[in-house]
Amino acid sequence: MIDPKLPLIDLHRHLDGSIRLETILSLAEKHNIPLPADTPQGLRPYVQITEPRPGVMAFIDKFKYMIGILADYDACRRVAYENVEDAYKEGIDYIELRFSPYFMAEPHQLDPAGVVESVLEGIQEGREAFEIKVNIIGIISRTYGPDQGWVELESLLAYRDQIQALDLAGDEVNYPGSLFVDHFQEGRKAGWQITVHAGEEAGPDSIWQAIEELGAERIGHGVSAIQDPLLMDYLAEKRIGLESNLTSNLQTRVVDSYPNHPLRDFLERGILATINTDDPGISAIDLRHEYEQAAPAAGLNENLIRQAQQNALEVAFISSAEADSLRNQ
Repeated sequence: MIDPKLPLIDLHRHLDGSIRLETILSLAEKHNIPLPADTPQGLRPYVQITEPRPGVMAFIDKFKYMIGILADYDACRRVAYENVEDAYKEGIDYIELRFSPYFMAEPHQLDPAGVVESVLEGIQEGREAFEIKVNIIGIISRTYGPDQGWVELESLLAYRDQIQALDLAGDEVNYPGSLFVDHFQEGRKAGWQITVHAGEEAGPDSIWQAIEELGAERIGHGVSAIQDPLLMDYLAEKRIGLESNLTSNLQTRVVDSYPNHPLRDFLERGILATINTDDPGISAIDLRHEYEQAAPAAGLNENLIRQAQQNALEVAFISSAEADSLRNQ
C-alpha cells in the first residue's frame, strides 16, 4: 500500500497517452473529426486496452484517436492542463509529464514548436490552479528517424529553460539508440537530464547503449536488464533509476503476467526501481492502481512497495531542496 508519509510520485507518464475520453469526444465534435463512437463507453474499446496487445507498436496504435483530435494548439494546451488536473485529483504530489512534439503535431500538420509552446502553457496553467509540482520531459520519437529527430529536438531546445529532461521513445527495435547519439549530446549541452526508453522490446545491450552513449541517468522500462547480471549490478552500483510500468508491460506482452515482471527482483537487488503509469488513458489505470493492485500482483510486499515509493523521490529530476520540500510537506 502507499505510504502516506512519503510523497506520491509518477516519473513516467506520457501526457499524449493520458487524454480523457470526454475530451476526445469534445474536441472531435469541435473540429468535425469522425470517431467510431459518440459516447465515452462506446469509445472506450477503441482507445483503451481491453486485452493484451502483441508488442509495443501495437500498443501505440491505440493513440490513433487520442492524438487524432489534437487539431490545433489550443487542443494541445487543454490536454496538458487536464493532465495536471487529473494528476492532482489522483493525489499525486509530484509528476514528470513527457511528450513528443512531433507525435502530437503530425496528425494535423501542426508546427512542433507550437505544440511545445502550447503544452508548456497548459502545464503552467495547471500548476497555478492546482497544488502539485510538475516537471516536463521532452521526447524525441525515434520512430520517425534521426533526421526528424533533429527537428523535434530543435522545437524542444527553443524552450530549453522550461524543460527538465530529454527522452527517447518509440520503436526501439528498428530505430536503436545509436542513431541518436549526437541528438543527446546536444540535449546534455542544454543542461537537461537524460532518461531513455530502453530494454522494453530490445535486450540488455539497448540499456547499456542508453547509459554509455546517450548518458541516461534513468531508464524507462528496462525490463530486459533481468537478463544481464552484470547490468543489474551496474544499475545498483551507479544508482541509475528504473521507471517500471507494470500494467503497461503486461498489456504490451513485454511480460506475460504480473508475477513474471522483474520489478521485485530489481528492488531486491537494490536497484532504484520505481512504480509509474506510462499511458494511463490507454491502460485504463491510475497510479494508485499500480501501487495497490499491480504491485502486489507482481509479488511486491509492503516493504518493497515502500522502497519503490522512496526510490521515486531519490531519482526524480529535482534538486535536493525540492526533494526535502516534498518529503516534508
